[in-house]
Amino acid sequence: MIPRYTRPEMGRIWSDENKYRCWLTVEVAASQALAKFGLVPQSAADAIRDRGAVTVDRINEIEAEVRHDVIAFTTTVAEHINAPEHSRWLHYGLTSTDVVDTAQALQLKEASAIIRTGIIALADVLKHRAIEFKHTPIIGRTHGIHAEPSTFGLKLLLWYSEIQRNLTRFDAAAEDLRVGKLSGAVGTFGHLKPEHEEAICAELGLRPVEVATQVVQRDRHAAYVATLAVLASTLDKIATEVRHLQRTEVREAEEFFSEKQKGSSAMPHKRNPITSEQISGLARVVRANAQTAFENIALWHERDISHSSAERVILPDSTILIDYLLAKTTNLIEKLLVYPARMLRNLESTGGLIFSGQLLLDLAESGMSREDAYRLVQSHAMNSWKNDLIFREEIAKVPEITARLSPEKLARAFDYNRQLANVDAIFARVLGNTI
Repeated sequence: MIPRYTRPEMGRIWSDENKYRCWLTVEVAASQALAKFGLVPQSAADAIRDRGAVTVDRINEIEAEVRHDVIAFTTTVAEHINAPEHSRWLHYGLTSTDVVDTAQALQLKEASAIIRTGIIALADVLKHRAIEFKHTPIIGRTHGIHAEPSTFGLKLLLWYSEIQRNLTRFDAAAEDLRVGKLSGAVGTFGHLKPEHEEAICAELGLRPVEVATQVVQRDRHAAYVATLAVLASTLDKIATEVRHLQRTEVREAEEFFSEKQKGSSAMPHKRNPITSEQISGLARVVRANAQTAFENIALWHERDISHSSAERVILPDSTILIDYLLAKTTNLIEKLLVYPARMLRNLESTGGLIFSGQLLLDLAESGMSREDAYRLVQSHAMNSWKNDLIFREEIAKVPEITARLSPEKLARAFDYNRQLANVDAIFARVLGNTI
């Protein structure tokens, strides 16, 4: 069932009507190509092209009796052709999966074009907002604990860079699936020849697989769904960070909250990160589908049908969900409310503890051994943390430190701009001269 939130074009790709139209596209391409080789009368190929049609209700009616969807399909197409001398050439030399797998490649090609557009749209938004907050200071956290200064732009730039890698992976996986297979019941070209397959695939804008059994091998599909799972995990990563940033104790950024939106049925003050939570939750579904795709790789001998039923769920679901998640994440980032003043307040909330590493290096540079410098800085850092003191002020009272560092050098040790001096260089690495 297509969820109501899905963009219409993605839902249409996986509708029964479009599936059967793709099957018919393969049948038409096959008959036209085979006519050029003299295997099928041109008049029959033209009749299949001009009069062949599909009716979903009629296919379903026949399938309920014969319990074979491709036979129900070919019977329906033949009824529309309504000329036995022509329809007998329909499906000539083909087996069911020649049509099903090749047509599925057409569906995936169409779905991939939409997904690619979504990836690029998200990348554009991330890039724009990364530049917007390029020099907005924020505390960097490791293990969830304040570490050293960073910028909010760098956080967004990191996501942008990861999305670019996802695009590269996705393009490769989609291209790997842009293949057709028309080599017969066990892949031996028992009734057609390799050149026939090449001509049919060329007509469809596909490449022929190098070798097959009755089916295109499912490592290709597994790699594709796994790539979608990695992409979903990146979106989950972004959403999880937004959820952390929106926590009351942090509140450095939050989802857009419309004027009439409600956060809780019981607590009117609530502004919950529901979009981010939806993204994180649905990403789990895509990752779970990848496991099913892996299971589909191992089939009995030249083919069994265990992969087919699973793919009727995981391929539509995964592509539909990724399309949805990309749109939701793009909207999330585009409308994200960002609070630079809160970021700066949080950065400064530990009284300078986050500059302990810089102070350590400055003391070592002054001639103090690293071990002694570490012990000295750590002891005062722990005391400041335990007793809620201003570390910067406490350090200024320590003779072992003031004897080595002048007030100017001490102030420089606590200047976050010093640690952020290379932000432009990082942006240049990722974006080059595009900014």
